[in-house]
Amino acid sequence: MSDSTDLRPLLERIASALERVSPPAAGPVNFSAADAFVWSAEAGGRFIPVEKVSRVPLGLLKGIDHTASILLENTRRFAAGLPANNALLWGARGMGKSSLVKAAHAEAGGELAKAKSPTRLILIEIHREDIATLPHCLAHLKSSANRFIVFCDDLSFDKDDTSYKSLKAVLEGGIEGRPHNVLFYATSNRRHLMPRDMVENERSTAINPYEAVEEKVSLSDRFGLWLGFHNASQDNYLDMVRAYVGHYGLKADHKKLEMEALEWATTRGARSGRVAWQFIQDLAGRLGKTLD
Repeated sequence: MSDSTDLRPLLERIASALERVSPPAAGPVNFSAADAFVWSAEAGGRFIPVEKVSRVPLGLLKGIDHTASILLENTRRFAAGLPANNALLWGARGMGKSSLVKAAHAEAGGELAKAKSPTRLILIEIHREDIATLPHCLAHLKSSANRFIVFCDDLSFDKDDTSYKSLKAVLEGGIEGRPHNVLFYATSNRRHLMPRDMVENERSTAINPYEAVEEKVSLSDRFGLWLGFHNASQDNYLDMVRAYVGHYGLKADHKKLEMEALEWATTRGARSGRVAWQFIQDLAGRLGKTLD
């Protein structure tokens, strides 16, 4: 008995220290705090509100009109409580894949707000390295009256990475499946989310090569929408530049603007929406203008 009594102060100090270093238990999530959140898997998982989403208006995304209309219509149907598909936006870098997701969310969410709908459309960003915790994230969302687009930018998987199996189960095929109020949008430079050498290696070393490849490639099949993005033509690139110039009220000579924009693209070896935006930032800086 005396030994137990002697240990009590030590045990109390240990318990007190553990309470100080342990994160507090997560309470109910206040999704009314913002229109967008970032899912953080650290500290047991929490949603970090984003006060201002970094995005551009849908009308400024040039050269992807058909693709934009498809994703926007899919997003509108989902926001209205109708059936909609998970979407994979794949293809050329800097051509507006992530910008389109954020713009479609703003457009469809704004329409819900104007209609004074009690349901809100909320964007949840999950980082690539946290994909394995996606089921934990969705557990917080499924009981909400709101509708959620879970968005992963630059999604891809490398050799020995098995977290893609968690995503497959969530998208389709698991016992519980995807919650009815959640849609998953992802962007990637790879159509099948796996590097070609990884797929080829599976084919060459597996006992049944076709089954092994199918296991890897079938992840992209879980997305009902495949939206491809390709490098911009010169005309599309200049359209992007002109749209930004008009939107932000930048004063520039038409011929000089085109010449400088094309030279900017040549020095970077690419024509894309990202390159056009970088040129506009340089132009605005030289003109002493802000891009608010």
